[in-house]
Amino acid sequence: MAKYMIIDGKQVEFNDEKNILAVVRKMGIDLPTFCYYPELSVYGACRMCVVEDAWGGMVASCSTPPKENMEIKTNTPKLQKYRKMILELLLSSHCRECLTCEKNGNCRLQELADRFGIRQLRFPTDYSKLEKDESSKAIVRDTSKCILCGDCIRTCSEIQNVGAIDFAHRGSKMVVSTAFNKPIAETNCVNCGQCAAACPTGAITIKNDTDKVWDALYKKEKPVAVQIAPAVRVALGEEFGFAPGDNVIGKIAAALRRLGFDAVYDTSLSADLTIMEEAKELLERLSDSGAALPMFTSCCPGWIKYAEDNHPDLLDNISTCKSPMEMFGPVIKEYFKDQGKEVVSVAIMPCTAKKYEAAREEFKRNGIADVDYVLTTVELIQMIKEAGINFADLQEEEFDEPFKPYSGAGVIFGVTGGVMEAAVRKVVEDKTNKALDEIKYMGFRDLKGVKVCELPYGDRKLNIAVVNGLANAECLIQQIKSGEASFDFVEVMACPKGCIGGGGQPKGFRAKKDERAQGIDKADASMELRRSEDNPAMAQLYDGLLKGREHELLHVHYKK
Repeated sequence: MAKYMIIDGKQVEFNDEKNILAVVRKMGIDLPTFCYYPELSVYGACRMCVVEDAWGGMVASCSTPPKENMEIKTNTPKLQKYRKMILELLLSSHCRECLTCEKNGNCRLQELADRFGIRQLRFPTDYSKLEKDESSKAIVRDTSKCILCGDCIRTCSEIQNVGAIDFAHRGSKMVVSTAFNKPIAETNCVNCGQCAAACPTGAITIKNDTDKVWDALYKKEKPVAVQIAPAVRVALGEEFGFAPGDNVIGKIAAALRRLGFDAVYDTSLSADLTIMEEAKELLERLSDSGAALPMFTSCCPGWIKYAEDNHPDLLDNISTCKSPMEMFGPVIKEYFKDQGKEVVSVAIMPCTAKKYEAAREEFKRNGIADVDYVLTTVELIQMIKEAGINFADLQEEEFDEPFKPYSGAGVIFGVTGGVMEAAVRKVVEDKTNKALDEIKYMGFRDLKGVKVCELPYGDRKLNIAVVNGLANAECLIQQIKSGEASFDFVEVMACPKGCIGGGGQPKGFRAKKDERAQGIDKADASMELRRSEDNPAMAQLYDGLLKGREHELLHVHYKK
């Protein structure tokens, strides 16, 4: 039976909404918030979302459930005055170097201060500049810009089960800190960047490496090659007027050439390469009674770091395949080496942890990294804007030979379940289009946190699991260790809904990830090649550059 409440004098139906805020937003009113995300627990700290009840009292809409015949107002003189006062108090203790802040133009505090017309402050400034923590390869922490909303803390704890940061001290001395105020790089941080994605201000930002790449492009001492990850194509366009999920990969290729890159490649090709190696490894493990099962995927550096810190006993279960980025790194360098050239190798990724991955010793040969620089989607957006490129008007261009072809199986790496589905496309015996549709409807790319299914394989069934978010991964691991669940193959992605929700993507937690997932699905469906083994570049690589060097260039062993 339908239930109704009164909002600003209008009768509004509500059903499964957990709080007043969800009902208000459903009717098209954007109540301001700092500390509320549906994915996180309710904290109720910022008080920006307060509404006025029928008796003139104020309640936090994020933490108050709707009730039958409840009457509330969302915009009254009292509420306006209250919200402005909160903003003034926040600004009085906040670093206001907005023009030089990484979040300038994308800061929630800046946005709401402008929305509510804050032009002067009545309260004395008690801001004190604190030293930045730049120890991480992935993120920068600037406590001077923190508003104590707790979004980063709950994200790190609830979604990622890491808990690298928390509140320290009390009252006016309260700060967000690591244990014993250690540099973040010395903690169990997995570099996923989800804290930066959740942070509404510039208190946690992505480490910016664009100056290094500009320097390489300007000097022209060496050719500069770039690879771009599948998930970038459905997110970058949002900053240039395109709808979430619009596939702008052709325009990205054109923009990269205008920025000065000498060779432009799609990481989807090396995702195909990953599937060729990963599927082979899975079949070998299944045929070996002594092999470590389940086999876990190895594409996500955040997951690798989490396993190293929390489950070193599972490192033998992780696939020895490098990630697509780290497979392409040596392939690109060897290709240019065969031409008698040294190359600067750049990767555009949706993921902040890829910066950390590229710097790992395991991905260096003779002390030189296979990928020299990693930029996130947000950093590439900055470079395009800085160069004055009219992105929307660019004519679409293709990628460069000899690494031009890629399949839909490589593209779907960008969303949770994509790696698993691509591997299943390779493993199953039936290669018809009907089989492709049947695989699709097995639900690998459903955006739920945990998915399990059975796949017929010969005279047995493969038990498969797909998880996104490290807290979900931890629950699954505990089930495996307790014997409650048993699997042959498990895909793990650290970020919610996979790489489309990576810490380096635009919009952060407010991004429309479902639309991005649909964009990946459309990109796959439009491809002439749908399976990795159908990609002609695979045979060329295995018969040429990789011949006899597959293990050296494409595999890695993580040590306990």
